[in-house]
Amino acid sequence: MKLLFMGRKKQSADLLRWTVEQGHEIVAVCTDDQFSNSPTAATARELNIPILSMEEAEEYVLSNEVDLIVSYLYWRKIRKPLIENNRYGCINFHPAILPDYKGCGGYNIAILYKLPEWGVTVHYVDENIDTGPIIRVKRFPFDYCTATAKSLEKITQDALVELYKETILKIAEEGRLKALDIDNSQGTYISRKQMNEMKIVTEEELDSEDLDVKIRAFWFPPYDGAYIERNGMRYTLVTKDILDTLVDQDTTALF
Repeated sequence: MKLLFMGRKKQSADLLRWTVEQGHEIVAVCTDDQFSNSPTAATARELNIPILSMEEAEEYVLSNEVDLIVSYLYWRKIRKPLIENNRYGCINFHPAILPDYKGCGGYNIAILYKLPEWGVTVHYVDENIDTGPIIRVKRFPFDYCTATAKSLEKITQDALVELYKETILKIAEEGRLKALDIDNSQGTYISRKQMNEMKIVTEEELDSEDLDVKIRAFWFPPYDGAYIERNGMRYTLVTKDILDTLVDQDTTALF
């Protein structure tokens, strides 16, 4: 297959290499190459794959045949030229359960809502965000009582990588995949602004039994976690249990 690959982060770089190893041709990569430490851009250069901006990719597909366009943790809204000009579809890998949790409604929400399970989704891209026809949802149990956003991200990304590989292998064998009979227009969409506002801990929440849940739901260093504001300063909250997970097991305690 000829693929146009759109993605970022280490998992994206690893999957870019895996896709090439499967014998597929990556015609171009769209990634965060504006950052010098972009792992996906580094892998693309190593493999001699052209790196295009999204606008350049839109021009490319108008005059070149592409079988499949893949979005893996790509952060920009994908537009019509890429959605329509392909053989098997433009698909996105979403680190949450659809149709329920769209946009930034991810690991934090899973813990805040005390869900018994989480999951990942692959779906066709349409002109809105996370609303295209669903191809598959892969679910797994997790314990909201002990999970942090950071630990749930690791489990979720492992599942998303697995889903990517299974999906690419299936498309290579069968061509365009049939979507599930699920209405993906519903669900909860959470913006980045809403997510950041949810991190604020109010005076009432300081006395809440669920304070621990909120702290774990937003624990994702080095980013701001759940925080209180004092004198114009933000102070991220952390629990002893979280600090214990950061202890180097080869280091003896001094106190």
